[in-house]
Amino acid sequence: MDFKGKNLWAVILGGSSGFGLATAKKLSSMGMNICVVHRDRRGSMARIEEEFAWIQQQGVQFVAFNTDALAAESRAQILQDLQPQLGSGKIRLLMHSIAFGNLKLVAPQKPKTSPSPAEKLAQALGVDPAKVKAEVNRLFEEGTDSLLGIADDPAYNNELFIEEEDLHNTIFAMGTSMLVWTRDIFKRGMFADDARVLGMTSEGNEIAWRGYAAVSAAKVAMESVSRAIAKEFASHGIRSNIVQAGVTDTPALRLIPGNKHLVANARLRNPFGRLTRTEDVANVIALLSLDEAGWINGDIIRVDGGEHISG
Repeated sequence: MDFKGKNLWAVILGGSSGFGLATAKKLSSMGMNICVVHRDRRGSMARIEEEFAWIQQQGVQFVAFNTDALAAESRAQILQDLQPQLGSGKIRLLMHSIAFGNLKLVAPQKPKTSPSPAEKLAQALGVDPAKVKAEVNRLFEEGTDSLLGIADDPAYNNELFIEEEDLHNTIFAMGTSMLVWTRDIFKRGMFADDARVLGMTSEGNEIAWRGYAAVSAAKVAMESVSRAIAKEFASHGIRSNIVQAGVTDTPALRLIPGNKHLVANARLRNPFGRLTRTEDVANVIALLSLDEAGWINGDIIRVDGGEHISG
């Protein structure tokens, strides 16, 4: 089944890379019209325009807004400009994939005084600890995941810590702003009779990663907001769910302190021995957008190949 001839739209917040872009490409290939809201610098636009051109080549309507999706005035302007372009069409999917959060520690990390695992191994073998440590770290950086417990721990900024404003901004940007967008689209009558709201979360919603506290709080807030949308907007034909992707190589992941350790751990745990791909997630979001998925509401759906349940 596809969306050709149905004049349905997807509005994707954060659609110029990662999960948002992969979803825009997948849905456009199935005949859904696409509106992407993103915020990128001029230097990134050459790559992004190539991706957007591919979407347009699918024969769908396409519009992109390079502006701040989190500002009330920008949101109002986007919807005002988009409404006449919909014509008789309606928004089937609102996808929230904004990655704009604070990645500071909540407390200073004490330096370790005991020898590292690599240094202990070198001592046991009677070889130069510095050389062993350097080689272990080099091999780990090159992708030898099994050295995860021997390589050096991630380096963190031990000078800057989360402030109150950081928490507020991150929770709104990556969490509760999904509700604001949902209500504004609803007030303008732009949703389809059978509409879907989807947000993105991660395993950091329940596992503590250093430097991830603000984003984790935002994800949990988004999950709560999604449940409220699922309950209170159901009578208006709107379903709301959250997709929990496995560790995926995206621009957002590369900003997380210790991302190489997260990647190695994910590959070691995953039953398929690989990371989740953006296309894996886009495929599931496309399934959730179909008529047949209309009875899925208020849920958190894992798309990780079994990574989460593998310990």
